[in-house]
Amino acid sequence: MTQSEPDKKKPIWRRYFLWGMPVAGVAAAFTAGIVFWGGFNTVMEATNTKEFCVSCHEMRDFVYEEYKGTIHDVNRSGVGAVCSDCHVPKDWTHKMIRKIKASRELYGKIVGSINTPEKFEAKRIHLAMNEWERMKATDSVECRNCHDFESMMPEFQKPRARQQHLNAMEIGQTCIDCHKGIAHSNIRDRATEEYLEELEAPNPAFIRPIPAEYLASLKRIEAKEAAEAEAEKAARAAQQEAVQAQIAAAVDAAVAEERAKAAGEAPAAGGGGSDVGGTIDWTAVASADLKLFYPGQASFEWVQNGKFHGGARPLTKGGDQCSTCHAKELDAIGNKIVAGGELEPTPIPGKRGVIDATVQAAHDDENLYIRMQWPDAGHNPAPFVDGGKMDPDNQIKVAMMITGTGIELGEQVGCWASCHADNTYMPFAPEGDAIAANGDFTSRMTAQDTVTKYISESRTEVEVKGRRGKALGGWDKLEAEEQIQQYLADGTYLDLMRVYADGSATNGYLLEQRVVNEGEIAASATLSGGVWTVVFTRPLNSGAPGDIPLEAGKTYTVGFAIHDDYAAARFHHVTLNTSLALDDDAANINVVKH
Repeated sequence: MTQSEPDKKKPIWRRYFLWGMPVAGVAAAFTAGIVFWGGFNTVMEATNTKEFCVSCHEMRDFVYEEYKGTIHDVNRSGVGAVCSDCHVPKDWTHKMIRKIKASRELYGKIVGSINTPEKFEAKRIHLAMNEWERMKATDSVECRNCHDFESMMPEFQKPRARQQHLNAMEIGQTCIDCHKGIAHSNIRDRATEEYLEELEAPNPAFIRPIPAEYLASLKRIEAKEAAEAEAEKAARAAQQEAVQAQIAAAVDAAVAEERAKAAGEAPAAGGGGSDVGGTIDWTAVASADLKLFYPGQASFEWVQNGKFHGGARPLTKGGDQCSTCHAKELDAIGNKIVAGGELEPTPIPGKRGVIDATVQAAHDDENLYIRMQWPDAGHNPAPFVDGGKMDPDNQIKVAMMITGTGIELGEQVGCWASCHADNTYMPFAPEGDAIAANGDFTSRMTAQDTVTKYISESRTEVEVKGRRGKALGGWDKLEAEEQIQQYLADGTYLDLMRVYADGSATNGYLLEQRVVNEGEIAASATLSGGVWTVVFTRPLNSGAPGDIPLEAGKTYTVGFAIHDDYAAARFHHVTLNTSLALDDDAANINVVKH
């Protein structure tokens, strides 16, 4: 019997098992997985580079050209965002979903759906909407990968931005609601108002607590701005005192000269009841600052239309006032509009963008007294008017409007409620033939060849959105005369007082048109030392139709307008909504008793 050979030993890679599998198999699978994953991930990341994204001419020649030079491409920090930073999620799951959906773009490339500028422009709004909706659904997570509410400091933001970011946190808005077109052309105005309203509606799920750091920074900047405003006010007060001293000296000299001549002469500029408000010691009445800015063709319809005005939703849905966002940026707004552009197609060279005025207000048991002062700015001829003066008889006109009850957005916008897109010199002002052809309008209006200011309540319909190419406004949609009279009886109008350069004045109201009702008013207007001084007075409660009674314990929304430099119609400067009250320090204008 022969001896059996000893069993051969198995190779080492077959002797050991892990999870029931040979070690060698596990190692091979692991290595293959690494290689596959590494290769897969490398390919994935390669498709996320800017170079890959712009490798086809559709991206390179169209959207990439718009992106170059924007804040996300080059900036002072040197941190740029490339395509994938905004358009591809960071987490793996959503990244894969995005890549799968991107396969449709390959189909578009193959069939050439956007391979020419014309085709691209035709589909641009559709492509943009896809991105807006995707970013809205994710609470703009791609934006927040770099930007974070908790890291935003109001001290380094403009007043409007800080207010809107505060609103966003409180009501649940997200980045893409406001920030469209920041890396590419802004085509927000191509979307319908209904679509934008639905897309940009606040989402309660996005509400977040306001960071303590944000509130602390907000407190610091508001304190700093308040101190700067007080310093500026003190400087202006000192300058005004110096001017008044010059005026007083000039008056004393003139009186002495007149006495010597035993004769009298009329003042060189202004006049009309120089003793108006003579019982008031204006030196004892505190003044309030008024900044009037140039609004151009920004109408009541324009401010409500989200296509043009980013603050339309906070105004119409959120209850914000115009001053909530814009009170601290009127210099920038006025100077931008007056220079020409979308809101000013006929600029007047040299016209100032803002007027810094002061207002003092007082009352006795019967009357209201208002005193306004501001620096004259010389004459800048209007190039579209023969002689350069739109109203040659009036170098200045001053208007004060008090908002009545029941006016749409009245307490939020003040006198803006009467400024419509179809008023004279506005973009949708009707031609004379169209006005003459409307018999109902011409038979009821005092001014039959023009559309004066009016409030929306006086019309059966006012077009705000401009749907299907409709003209904005509602000049020819008059309410029945009985309804107009009912509004007048209910106080639904703007009480209007106007003072002219010669010191004459009119009292009236704005409802279906501008009406002069012969109400009580007295005024004076003088130009001396380069400063205009306008004073006017009217009864606190005349009881007359069109006069809003002023009572203690109530706060009124008022607006002021100055037509300087012989201006007329819309070429004026206006205030935002301003509060006025009798003997109430909380109001912007405190009417003190004397």
